[in-house]
Order: sequence, then C-alpha cells, then structure tokens
Amino acid sequence: MNAKTRSSRRSLYAEVTEQVIAELEEGRLPWVQPWDAAACGCAMPANAISGRRYSGINVLILWAAVIEGGYASQRWLTYRQAVAVGGHVRKGERGTTVCYADRFTPRAEAEQAQDEEREARTIAFLKRFTVFNVEQCEGLPGELLRSAEPPAEADILPQVKALIDASGADLRIGGGEAYYSPLGDYVVVPPPQAFHAPVDWHRTALHELGHWTGHSSRLGRDQSGRFGSSAYAREELVAEMASAFACASLSIEPTVRHSDYIGSWLAVLREDEKAIFRAASAASKAADYLLAFAPEAG
Repeated sequence: MNAKTRSSRRSLYAEVTEQVIAELEEGRLPWVQPWDAAACGCAMPANAISGRRYSGINVLILWAAVIEGGYASQRWLTYRQAVAVGGHVRKGERGTTVCYADRFTPRAEAEQAQDEEREARTIAFLKRFTVFNVEQCEGLPGELLRSAEPPAEADILPQVKALIDASGADLRIGGGEAYYSPLGDYVVVPPPQAFHAPVDWHRTALHELGHWTGHSSRLGRDQSGRFGSSAYAREELVAEMASAFACASLSIEPTVRHSDYIGSWLAVLREDEKAIFRAASAASKAADYLLAFAPEAG
C-alpha cells in the first residue's frame, strides 16, 4: 500500500470521526432520527438499483446527508448507475462519499505462507465511492423515485414482538430497570405500562437485545467492561446503534437510550479515530442478527 493510499484511508477515518464528534459535542446523536421526519420517512439507506441496504459507518454518513440535503428519499446510486438506467446526475450536484472496507492477501504473501505452511497475513484497505441521492438526479425511472409507505403502528409492534419470540431470547418482563445480563444470558425489560409511550418498550427491548447478540455463543463481542470503562462505553455504543438500525429497518423512529454516556463515547472516539467505524460495523452485524428473526426475513 503506497503513502497516498495510507493518507487517504487515514483522512477518511479522521473526517468521519470528526463529524460524529462534532454532533456529539452539540448533544446530538447521529443515529437518532437524523433526518427530517416530515420530509423523509424512517428507513435505512439503500442502493436504488440493487436495493441492497448500506451498513456500518455508511448508514450514519448517508443519514447525515439526507438531513443536510433535505431529501425525501433514502435511496442512493452512483453516477454510472444513474446513466445506466437512462438518467443523469443534475448539474452542480455534490455527491456523498461512502466507503467499502475489506482485507486482501498480496500474492507474494500468499505464496510465502504456503511455502512456510502458515496462515497468510491480510492487509486492510478502505475504498471510497461517491453516491448521489435519487433526488439529485433527473430522468430516472419512476419506480426508483417512489418510497415505500411506512406501515401503521399497529403493523409495526406485532412485527417486533414476532422477532423477539422467534429469536428464542430469554426476555423477562418486570422490575423497574432494563438490562442484559451477560453472565445469565437474559434480558430484563420493565412492563409496557412503565413507559410513557408503548413504542418505547420496543425501542428499549431492541437495545437490550443488541447487547444479547454480543454473547459468546452469538457474535462474541467483548462484554467484560465495567461501568465507566472504555470497553463498557464501546459496547453501549454498539447497542445504541444496533437498536437504531433495527428500529429504522422496522420503520420505528430510533430514540435515545443512554444519552448520559455521550461523555464516555466522546473519550473513546477522541482516542481512536477508527472506533466509530468498528462500532458501526459491529452494530450492523448485531442488527442483522436480530432482523434475521423478523417475519419477512423467514
């Protein structure tokens, strides 16, 4: 990897991290209803052509771009994709940079590892892409511009309940606190009547189930951190975003579960510019794990 590639990768990590830090310093959480609900419905950003949902840090980047641009759609595509379907990006429009992270094994390393009978070492890389909201384009087919109608609340809540039931999680309703016990591998959530609004019960349950996905028998995250530690703050950050991603996927507006942790999240992000990338990636995996139990996923 050359110096230019290393510099580009570092600058992208730093650029996104600085944006998230700025939001947190203002008391705003980029993953909690970061769009104007009056203009754009609650949904996950997706590619307009393939329908594939964006994940990880790209969710935060594109949600922020939606509210900044005042768009009414969460659908995105590249310049070439717009042209391929007979449209084009409107002149003067500025794209949004998203990234693709992966690892690869250089040929020389693969050959050397084979000779030495060991596992080949991989190298991480981060590639940039520029995408445009469908509202920044002209001449696109009509079906790419139509947004799905959000389901009524009565349709959302049973769907969340079905997800919880299908997951097989040991979820106990009662008491006055919501928490996940890593040692006992169970979730506790107060009864719905204890919440100001019925939907808040589902938001809270999804947050605690976000922690539940991290158990060693599932996604195997580090949940050994004590309250107040960096490890604890990182796990809370993952659960916060996992709940937000799951909520948006189910057309439920995300909400703040632990806004009092903003200070500890800022400390984690300031000491490691890759922390928000790792947390967002882990959150996507956690949300995907939960959403696999949703009725339509079956």
